[in-house]
Amino acid sequence: MARLRRALADSPTLAIFLSTRAALWIAAVFALLAFVPNRNPNADRWDSARLHELGYGIDVWARWDSDWYLRIAAEGYADRPSSTPAFFPLYPGLVALLGRALLGHYVLAGVLVSLAGCAVAFSLLHRLALPRLGPEAAGRALLYLAVFPTALFLQAAYSESLYLALALGCFLLAEQGRFLGAGALAGLAMLTRPVGIALLPALALLAWRRPRRGRSLAELAISLPIAALYPLLLGIWIGEPFAFLRAQEGIWERSLSWAGPFGGLWQGVAAIWNTVPARDLALNIQQLAFTLLFLVLSGVAWRRLGAPYGLFALLSLSIPLSFPAERMPLLSMSRFGLVVFPLVLALSVLGSRRRAHEAIVAISSVLLGVAVVQWALWQWVA
Repeated sequence: MARLRRALADSPTLAIFLSTRAALWIAAVFALLAFVPNRNPNADRWDSARLHELGYGIDVWARWDSDWYLRIAAEGYADRPSSTPAFFPLYPGLVALLGRALLGHYVLAGVLVSLAGCAVAFSLLHRLALPRLGPEAAGRALLYLAVFPTALFLQAAYSESLYLALALGCFLLAEQGRFLGAGALAGLAMLTRPVGIALLPALALLAWRRPRRGRSLAELAISLPIAALYPLLLGIWIGEPFAFLRAQEGIWERSLSWAGPFGGLWQGVAAIWNTVPARDLALNIQQLAFTLLFLVLSGVAWRRLGAPYGLFALLSLSIPLSFPAERMPLLSMSRFGLVVFPLVLALSVLGSRRRAHEAIVAISSVLLGVAVVQWALWQWVA
C-alpha cells in the first residue's frame, strides 16, 4: 500500500488516471442502481444480449455503438447490406483477440482494451505537453482530458481511447523525427476511425520542416498501404471495398454536404429553428455550443502550439462537419472532439489563471457527471 501511495505521488498521470476512472465507474454503477425509474423506456430497441456478460459492474460500459463493435468482434463483418462497415476494424479486432482469450467475454475485453488505450493516451499526452507547455500546463491538460464532458467514452466499449493513444503517438514520434514509426501509427489510426486521415496533412507538415524532408515524407507514406488494408479486406469479406462510405447513410443518415464543413455548421445553426421535439432541440443546441468552442480552441492551438496541431484539430472537426446527419446535423460532435488532443492542450493554455482553471474543471466535471448518469440509463449522450 505504501508503494502504491509513493507511485501515485511520483506520477500525476497514474494518479489522475486511476482516480478519475474509478470515480466514473462508481458514478455509473450508482446511477444505474439508484435511478432505475429514469431508464430510457425505449432502451430495449438498442439493447442486446451481447451487452450483458458479467453483471452491471462491467456491462454498464457497453451501450449504443458498443453493440456494433462487439458484434464485429464476435461475428465479423456482415456479408449482406449492413451498417457494420461504418466501424473500422482495429478496435473490434483487438477486442476479438482478447475476447477469445477471455473465453468469449467480449464486453470485458472491450472495456480492458479501452482502459489500456486510455492509460497510454494519458501518459503520451503528458509527455507531449511537458516540453511545449511546461509542467503546470501539462498537468492541467491531463486533468482537462480526464474530466472532459464526454470522457466516459475513454473507458466504454468504444474506439475513442485507442484512437487517441495512436494519434498522440504519431505526433510524439514525428516531433522526435521518427517518421517511419509515426507513419505506421497513423496507418493504424486510420484503421481505427475514419477521421484518422486528418493526421496525414499535419504530420506531413512536420516532415516538411525536417532537414531531410524527402526521406521523412517517404517514411510517413507507410501509413497509406496500412490504411488500405481495410477496403482491401472489405472487398474480400463482403465484396464491397468502400462499404464504409455507404454505411454512414443508413442509421446515421449522414451525407456529404456540397459546402463541406461550412454546410454542416450552417445546418447545425438552422436546426435550432427547425427541430422538434424539445429534447432534439436541446441536443442540437448543446452540440452547436461544443462545435463552436472546439473551433475557437483549434485557433488557440494553431497560435500557441503551431500549425500542425491547429491543422489536425481543424481537419478532425471538418470531416464530421462535412457529413452532417439529417435530423441532428452536429450529431456526436462533443464525442468527436474528445479525441482531438490539441483542444485540451489549448484549454490548458487558457486555464493558466486560477479562476479560469477552477471554472473549466467545475463546468466540465458537472457536464461529465450528467453525461455519466445519462449513459448509465441508456439516454443518448453523443
